[in-house]
Amino acid sequence: MNVDLSDPMIYQESDPELVWAQLRAEQPVYLNRRANGEHFWAVMTHRLCTDMLTDPHVFSSENGMRLDSSPRVLAAAAGKMLNVTDPPRHDKIRKVISSAFTPKMVNRLEANMRRTAAKAIDDAMAGGECEFTRVAQKLPVSVICDMMGVPPADWDFMVDRTRFAWSSTALDEAEEAEKVRAHTEILCYFQELAVERRRNPQDDLMSALVRGEIDGAPLTEQEVFYNCDALISGGNETTRHATVGGLLALINNPDQWRKLRDNPGLMPSAVQEVIRYTSPVMHALRTAREDVELGGQRIRAGEHVIAWLPSANRDEAVFADPERFDIERSPNRHLGFIQGNHYCIGAALARLELTVMFEEITRRAEAAELTGPVRRLRSNLLWGFDSLPVRFTPWRR
Repeated sequence: MNVDLSDPMIYQESDPELVWAQLRAEQPVYLNRRANGEHFWAVMTHRLCTDMLTDPHVFSSENGMRLDSSPRVLAAAAGKMLNVTDPPRHDKIRKVISSAFTPKMVNRLEANMRRTAAKAIDDAMAGGECEFTRVAQKLPVSVICDMMGVPPADWDFMVDRTRFAWSSTALDEAEEAEKVRAHTEILCYFQELAVERRRNPQDDLMSALVRGEIDGAPLTEQEVFYNCDALISGGNETTRHATVGGLLALINNPDQWRKLRDNPGLMPSAVQEVIRYTSPVMHALRTAREDVELGGQRIRAGEHVIAWLPSANRDEAVFADPERFDIERSPNRHLGFIQGNHYCIGAALARLELTVMFEEITRRAEAAELTGPVRRLRSNLLWGFDSLPVRFTPWRR
């Protein structure tokens, strides 16, 4: 098989699931050659992805965690941003960030989630038809911004900048320049917020970062800003696309909607299935530190090796009838939050956001229907959506 998995048009214009299935069966560690002459190894099965992601001593994150990263930005961020740092420093940065998740903050965030989700769904239903990608973005941006310490007046700015910085893959130099500009504006914003939090610390993540220490030394300004950029983008984009994809799965499987609506106790397993089925983060890149064999292929030191997560989450060897959306699926050992030391630091928060959103939807709506074509995102990083027009049917009790 000869396909370039890095081509973003595959995910916008066609169904990649058949491609993933064929590669799992025939070339589970696939040598992907790109049009520019570069290559990488794509790892397609659950077992091999797990083996790779849980071995940071052989497969390093410090040469990037995604395709098409700017070499200049990557060189500056490596060893400073959590996503592109290996142990032991990775674990120390993670500890600083985790310290912000105090009981007081978590309680505040959950109360904010309930208010935001309820209003978003009420507004969507009151307006008749709605563009659900816009509805779905309201909850994650409010949560991550609240956690970071970004005031509500600036939340729309963060939505706009993160959507531009991380969503569609740039097709030309002009689009790439705009993406770089969006990242720069985010970093400049956090520079100002950091100055304010040093003067006036609050119960938020920015305060934890500017006060954080590793081995007795404070985090550098670069460490603060790069981790803010990663957290704000990851917190916004991934949960938003999982929410949109989850609603689409429920619309396409009305029996599952009815089952969840009539038995709210199924929500924990439903949320896990949404994460598996939607798999918003498509790939996790690592670089081989040494020559190694994986899945029968000889990988040379310095080569990029990429876990293709939606393929792993549809692996027939792990998931019975993997193409089926089943809110009672158990066990559900998906890789939606990756694995190993880079397991998503916000996983519990993401599960809570999805729980709250789908609880508020099923409390208010008996059903939903599509009112126009679904449009996928043009991206090789996020398996997400540009458009999902829907109309909710209110309960008639």
